Amino acid sequence: MTEGESVIQSIDRAAKILALLQGSRRMGISELAAALDLPPSTVHGIVKSLQAHGLVAQQPSGNRYVLGPALLKLSSVYLDTLDVRARAMRWMHELSSRTGFATRLGAELFGEVIVIHHDRRPDGTEQMPETGLTIPSHASALGKVLLAYDAAHATDALSRPLAALTADTVTDPDRVREGLEEVRRQALGFENEEAVIGESSVAAPICAEDGEVVAAVAVVMPSNEWPPTDAVVGALRDAARSISRDLGAPTWPPRPPAPAG
Repeated sequence: MTEGESVIQSIDRAAKILALLQGSRRMGISELAAALDLPPSTVHGIVKSLQAHGLVAQQPSGNRYVLGPALLKLSSVYLDTLDVRARAMRWMHELSSRTGFATRLGAELFGEVIVIHHDRRPDGTEQMPETGLTIPSHASALGKVLLAYDAAHATDALSRPLAALTADTVTDPDRVREGLEEVRRQALGFENEEAVIGESSVAAPICAEDGEVVAAVAVVMPSNEWPPTDAVVGALRDAARSISRDLGAPTWPPRPPAPAG
């Protein structure tokens, strides 16, 4: 193996270690080694290099590792460069003000949805920041919109076992697929306590200059106020249309994608 190939292999292994630790996982060297089918000594060297750069951190008590603080900085830089996020922020703030609810902006990432911006409820209550969180596509309004307009995303996400996050999560991939046609017809996705008990949401697609759906925006509301009123849905549609227009989209709502094959 040449030096260049060795470097590429090391990068590949490091990326796999970071992927294994995503979702707040805590793993030891032996667990990582078993997952990667590599000698523990090899994995230990890679983990220590990642730790030196702040990409991985060792728990104070024990020999398990978690994702490190440097990743947060990198992700913040990445998020700030996303044109859709920059264009969406003021419209999302207006949407939260109009509806009285929190709003989320989401994009597909590794078969899930990553929240790339979160505008909190305007009532002044304490709320956890959600930017950077990932949500399974099948259990979120954002995800259902993204699945409906991206066949590759749907194939990836629905080919794996679907986790039941609550008693109302739909885990049958055929049922999820059946619902996507209605999402495309309405240009709206809905979920009622499928991801978090007590929380429901409605989402709409965001289009880019080429007309493709690149993200989705959602209104997040307490389930005791579900379903959303016509005023809430209208405000959501206005926001999605405005963000898409600012991104140069020729039309909104988006045209349904061509059938696969």
